[in-house]
Amino acid sequence: MPIATRSPFLSLATVLVAALLLPHAVHRDAHGDEPPATVEGHPALTDAPRYTTTKQGRQGDPVNIAFVGTEEELHRTLARARWYAADPITLKTSLRIAADVVLKKPYDHAPVSDLFLWGRQQDTAFEQPVGASPKQRHHVRFWRSRELDAGGEPLWLGAATFDERVEISRTTGGVTHRIGPDVDRERNKLVIDARTSGLLDGYYWVDRFHRDREGRNGGGDPYFTDGRLAVGVLDMRR
Repeated sequence: MPIATRSPFLSLATVLVAALLLPHAVHRDAHGDEPPATVEGHPALTDAPRYTTTKQGRQGDPVNIAFVGTEEELHRTLARARWYAADPITLKTSLRIAADVVLKKPYDHAPVSDLFLWGRQQDTAFEQPVGASPKQRHHVRFWRSRELDAGGEPLWLGAATFDERVEISRTTGGVTHRIGPDVDRERNKLVIDARTSGLLDGYYWVDRFHRDREGRNGGGDPYFTDGRLAVGVLDMRR
C-alpha cells in the first residue's frame, strides 16, 4: 500500500524513500485481534508508555519514534538533519510566535507546548519549519529514559507530529496548533532525515507498539497509525 502523497510539504524523493518504511504484515488471531507486542532492544522499551499526556491528564500525542544515544548525539544528529531545537515557553517567545504567525514571519526555534511522559514534561523538542510562518511545521518532543542499556545509553522516546494550522482549542479555549492525522508520515520523515545526518548507526521497528490504530490527542485532533514504533541507534563515531 503506497504512502499517500496528499501533503505538499514533502518532496517526491522523500515520499519515495518513505515507501520503504511501510508497515509489515501483522498476523491476527482467530478473533481478529492483534497479539500484544513483544518488545526487544533497549530495556526501557519493556514498560514504555504508548501515549503522552496533557497537563490536565488527558491522552496526548502517540509515541511513535525513539533514539538510543547520548543527549549530544541526539542534538548533533537532528542539527545535521536541519531540525532546530525549540525555545522554552516564555512570555517573550509566546508573544513572538503569535506575532510571527499573523505577520507570516519565520521562527525556526518557535516553542512547543508541554506534553508529559513518565510524569514529566519533555526534556527537549525539535522542529523543522514549513514556509514563512510558524503555523506549519514538523516537530517532535523527546523524553529521556532513566533506564540505560548495556552500553550505558538512554532511550529517547518521542512523539513526532505535523502542525497544520493554528486554531482555538476545543478543550482549553486557548490558541493552539492542530496536528495532521498521519502521524506515521512524520515518524518516517524523521527516520529518513536522521539517516541523512550520517550519525544513524541503524534502526529497527517495534511492531504492534500501539493496539489502537486511531485516536484523538488532548486537543481533540484525530490521528491514525500503523501501530509501529521506530527506534534509531545513534553513533557520533560514524
